[in-house]
Amino acid sequence: MANQKTQNAEPAQDAAKSAKPVKGSKAGKAPQAEPGKIQQLREFFDQSVAEMKKVTFPTRKETVATGIAVLVMVVFMSLFLGLVDFGLAKAIGAILS
Repeated sequence: MANQKTQNAEPAQDAAKSAKPVKGSKAGKAPQAEPGKIQQLREFFDQSVAEMKKVTFPTRKETVATGIAVLVMVVFMSLFLGLVDFGLAKAIGAILS
């Protein structure tokens, strides 16, 4: 089915490309959006809405649980890296003095 859509869109794109004014022409008209681009934009938004309907968001309980897990890991890693930094600073200070 996807091949049919792309095959149907190609002749429309080719026709739109050939209808563009020549670069050096003095038509004075603002460039217009190609009909295929509007169709593609509409299809993109339709597909985006369909995908958003498939999304399952976490419950409040799951969000709180993962948030607490993140905070615990941040505190643990902060303490660990602080101790390692303190130990290495003392070791370097002992070596250099």
